[in-house]
Amino acid sequence: MKEKGSVSVYFVQSALEPVRAKGLDVEALLQECGIPHALVLAPNSRVTAQNFANLWLGVARVLDDELFGQDSRRMKVGSFAMLCQILIDCATLKDAILRMTRYFNLILDDFICGLDMSGNLACLVIREKAPSPNPRVLGYETLLMLQHGVICWLIGRRIPIVSASFTYEEPSRSAEYKFMYCEQLAFNADRTRLTFDAAFLDRPVIQNERSLKEFIRVAPANIVLKYKNHSGISAQIRRRLRAVANGEWPEFEEVACGMNMTTSTLHRRLESEGETFQSIKNNVRRDMAIELLSHTSKKISEISEELGFAEPSAFQHAFKKWTGTRPGEYRRKSGAGEQDQSSLHATAILPAHLEQGATDLTE
Repeated sequence: MKEKGSVSVYFVQSALEPVRAKGLDVEALLQECGIPHALVLAPNSRVTAQNFANLWLGVARVLDDELFGQDSRRMKVGSFAMLCQILIDCATLKDAILRMTRYFNLILDDFICGLDMSGNLACLVIREKAPSPNPRVLGYETLLMLQHGVICWLIGRRIPIVSASFTYEEPSRSAEYKFMYCEQLAFNADRTRLTFDAAFLDRPVIQNERSLKEFIRVAPANIVLKYKNHSGISAQIRRRLRAVANGEWPEFEEVACGMNMTTSTLHRRLESEGETFQSIKNNVRRDMAIELLSHTSKKISEISEELGFAEPSAFQHAFKKWTGTRPGEYRRKSGAGEQDQSSLHATAILPAHLEQGATDLTE
């Protein structure tokens, strides 16, 4: 089953800003991408990763700029594909990163990209040539997303970020950063950096012309979320969970046994991919809920049962924690399905205290 994910509406709003600034038709673009305008106006709501990828392509097309107007020189449509083309014949990741940063420094005027190395750590570094009181936050976010996604793809595995620092003040959407990058965040820094283990620099580039075509065919959906190695352990577990009803999900020990591993080995393998079994379960359940609310007319009580919640109220709590919106409200804004009126009544009397859940940009 195709793996899916969800993206914070903050990034939808940011991507639309340069479109509005040029007086272009935002409503038509949203409709084309399958994103209801009501969701864009709802803080903490989320859209599917594919819908956001469609928006990314749509914004790039209408602006003819894959960096959304964040640099005084346009990153014309096709620039990202050309970047990937010139990287696949590099021998190692280090060679590829050095070539990638030179490429960006040639096609952009305002951003400067580089690779720093110190001891056992390496950093993707981005800065603006002329410091501004109004840093181009979307430009930094987009470049980091592109660069980190590409280098993970080049070696066929996710590269965990050790720490991340940013030249700008902490944005309102900074809660997403912990899931986009890592727990160790710093703002108002002298450089924007993603720091990772330098041992990855020696890894060989494993992609070729054939895999490049597939990567470009599905881009940017494959880099909107954290890079997914679809043959990796976490991807295998996601597929296992999606293949069975939520109420029948296996325990961790059963999953390890089914994959012919000890539990300690599976823990280590997941950790190397920046995942835990619980985070995978949370994210799969959340994204299945969004899919069912957006694309089916099932009652909320039915969705709750399908996702393995003991009571609809538990689903209401969890969904509000995940998205900032109650399921019925989310469905109304997405314009999908018929409302379960009894469930809507229940949302009005739920307590404010919400159970712990996952809220992130990841799969």
